[in-house]
Amino acid sequence: MGEVLPPIWDPEEDDVLVCRQVRQETHDVKTFVFAARKPALFKFDPGQFLTFDLTINGTAINRCYTISSPPTRPYTATISVKRVAGGPVSNWLHDNLRPGMEIRAVGPMGVFTPQADDAKKYLFLSGGSGITPLMSMSRYFHDLAEPVDIVFVHSARSPADIIFRQELALLEKNMHSFRAVAICEADSDGEKWGGYRGRLSAAALKLIAPDFLQRSVFTCGPSPYMAAVREMLKTEAYPMDRYHEESFSFEDLSPAETVAPVASGECGFRVEFAKSGRVIEVAPDGFILEAARAAGLRLPSSCTQGLCGTCKSKLVSGTVDMKHQGGIRQREIDQGQILICCSKPTSDLVIDR
Repeated sequence: MGEVLPPIWDPEEDDVLVCRQVRQETHDVKTFVFAARKPALFKFDPGQFLTFDLTINGTAINRCYTISSPPTRPYTATISVKRVAGGPVSNWLHDNLRPGMEIRAVGPMGVFTPQADDAKKYLFLSGGSGITPLMSMSRYFHDLAEPVDIVFVHSARSPADIIFRQELALLEKNMHSFRAVAICEADSDGEKWGGYRGRLSAAALKLIAPDFLQRSVFTCGPSPYMAAVREMLKTEAYPMDRYHEESFSFEDLSPAETVAPVASGECGFRVEFAKSGRVIEVAPDGFILEAARAAGLRLPSSCTQGLCGTCKSKLVSGTVDMKHQGGIRQREIDQGQILICCSKPTSDLVIDR
């Protein structure tokens, strides 16, 4: 008889993951390896993320981390987390999460994946911990021995900050059409950097990947890095319909956006944030998060598309029209939780924030 495989992990059935291993990648990056409580397989596309539910110092926090392992190794799922100064979640994970501990999660989610791209030549551009989804993709192509051509360019502060440095060298050794290049801004203690220096530029890119205009580009990194990459490619007349990016910064609050206020005489809805005591008006057909930002409130949020769950809030009273994309479980909805980024009031509201 053939082997009977475990079922696919379903967070609607059991959303608890067990930390099995912690690996030190660099001085400020750790990889956390998770498995389901009962034998189960993780099914996801390379580049997708998990949303973790944590309670830190009595405060419930949702945070998303890209899966750094590939779907070709389905018995575990890993995240690789950089310690961020002042970041409540990254510091808690680094200081507290140990093998055997349990943590709640939902997912996988996200559309930053090469699965629908079907390209044969890729250019992966990453900055800092933005390497994680691109590492999942690279491991995936390696494990399947896919006949794809990949140039992987990673930007780091120093040689000591190059995440997965040895594994990238191993992928390069195993795959004749895989090339990994690092760009460092400075030397590190004990190592003078002999490769490309400074920040990624069009001149450097033309030397590293002269055919970059023919490649599908996947990019992930801090917001300033992403903005610089976009402008560089546009200046070089890169076909942006083949450009893909993932740039969630889950340790930071999303910047405020300009949103039209409720017009004079327009019938809006009153939204009260119970903990802060703030009251705002939300225009008809307006989203709660947008109106809150326009009023100067700084609320936790990341994707603004109902995907990540970061803005999950308890609805104390009132009703909303919520169109989410998987960032909240049905049982949480049944318990009165909403995602304020994709919820429009249909009455006056009181929200536990």
